[in-house]
Amino acid sequence: MATLASVREGLVEWVARRAATRWIMGKIGSRALSLLPDRALVPLKRDGVDPVEELMRMGESSAVHRVPVPFGIRVWLVTGETEAKKVLSDTGAFSNDYTRLGAAVGRLEQSPGGLGFADAPDHTRLRRMLTPEFTMRRLSRLVPRIDEIVTQRLDAMEAAPGPVDLVKEFALPIPSLTICELLGVPYADRDRFQQLAAARFDLFGGAGQALGAISESLEYMREIVERERRSPGDGLIGTLIRQHGDAVDDAELAGLADGVLTGGFDTTASMLALGAYVLLRDDEARASMRDDDAAVGPLVEELLRHLSVVQVAFPRFARHPLTVGDQRIEEGDAVVVSLSAANRESTPHFDHTRKSSAHLAFGYGAHRCVGAELGRMELRAAYPALLRRFPKLRLAEDRQAFRAASIVHGVDRLLVHTR
Repeated sequence: MATLASVREGLVEWVARRAATRWIMGKIGSRALSLLPDRALVPLKRDGVDPVEELMRMGESSAVHRVPVPFGIRVWLVTGETEAKKVLSDTGAFSNDYTRLGAAVGRLEQSPGGLGFADAPDHTRLRRMLTPEFTMRRLSRLVPRIDEIVTQRLDAMEAAPGPVDLVKEFALPIPSLTICELLGVPYADRDRFQQLAAARFDLFGGAGQALGAISESLEYMREIVERERRSPGDGLIGTLIRQHGDAVDDAELAGLADGVLTGGFDTTASMLALGAYVLLRDDEARASMRDDDAAVGPLVEELLRHLSVVQVAFPRFARHPLTVGDQRIEEGDAVVVSLSAANRESTPHFDHTRKSSAHLAFGYGAHRCVGAELGRMELRAAYPALLRRFPKLRLAEDRQAFRAASIVHGVDRLLVHTR
C-alpha cells in the first residue's frame, strides 16, 4: 500500500510533469493552462454560463475531435451525448489510471488517490465502502444540519452591509460546513478546514501554492483519520473505520476524505453561485423556485444540466484500439468527455419547465459522482431558502467575474443587493 509520504512524492512529480497532468487536474492553477494551445482550451472556456460557440460548432460536425496537445500524447475530445455515455461507462475499453500517461510524459508511479483515478478492483472495493454512506437514507441525517447552515448564512447576509458577495457569504461556506459535518471534522477544526478547502481550489495562486494546499489537506485528513482510528465518531471516516477496520488503511482513508472535499466543495459552491445567477436573470424560474415546492427538484436538475460546472470528466485511456463515433482511437490514447457539450446537445438553452432529470452533470457509469445526492440536497435546500428570505434579491453588477478557463466553471465574485 502507498504511504502518505509516497502519495505526496507522487503529487510533487505529478505537478512537475507540467504537460497533461497539470491539464487533467485543471484546478491546480490557471497559469498552467497557458502551456496549452488555444484550441485545446476550448472545452474549458465559457461565454458567461454558456459553452463557447467553437465548442458547440465542433459538436455539429463530429462527436469526437482530435485535440492538438503537445508533449507526444494523443488526446481526443468527445462532445456527443451518446458517445460520452459510451466512453464514461465502458470500463473494459477505458482505464482511469492516470499513470498510463507514463510512457508519454515520463515516469509516473504514484496516483493522487481517490476514486476518480482508480480502476477495478481498487475502485470497486473503495466505492463499495463509500456508497452506503451516500444513499438518501443515510444522508437524511444531514438534512437538519444543512438547513441550519443555510439559515446561518442567510442571517449573516442579512446582517452584512450591502452589496453582499454571494460567493463568499453563501456559496462557499455551505458545502464546506456540510462536508465538515459529513466527515466528522471536530468543531474546533472547522475554521482551519474551511481555509484549507478554499486554498485547495485557489485558481490564482499558481501550481506551487495549490500543491502545498493539496499536501497540507492530505496531511490534515491523515490527522483526522489517526484521531478517528483511536476513537471512531459518527462521521464518514469513523463509520468506515468501524465497519472495515484494517481492511482500509490510513492513507486510503485520507485519500477518500480528500476526494470528498475535492468532489463536493468547489463543484457545489460553483453550482450555488451560478445557479443563483441564472435564477436572478429569469423571473419565471425564480418565482417557481421560490413559490412552488414541487418545482424545486426538477429546477435543480435543469440547472445542473444547463450549467454543467464540471466541464470535462476525468480522462480515460484506451486499453485497446477501438472506434468512438467516427474516429479510430488507439491503445493508450487519452479521451476527454466534454460534459458541458454533451449536456447541451439536445437542449441548448435553459428551460425551467423541463421535467427530465437525465443529464451527465455528475458523470455516468461506474465513476458517476458518489456524492451526487448530497449535492442535490444542498442545492434543494439553499436556492428556495435564499429566494424566500430575500424576495428583492438582485444582481449588483452588470458584468460578472466568471472564470476564464477551468475544469470547474464558476464565478469568483457575485455581488447582490438583498434589500
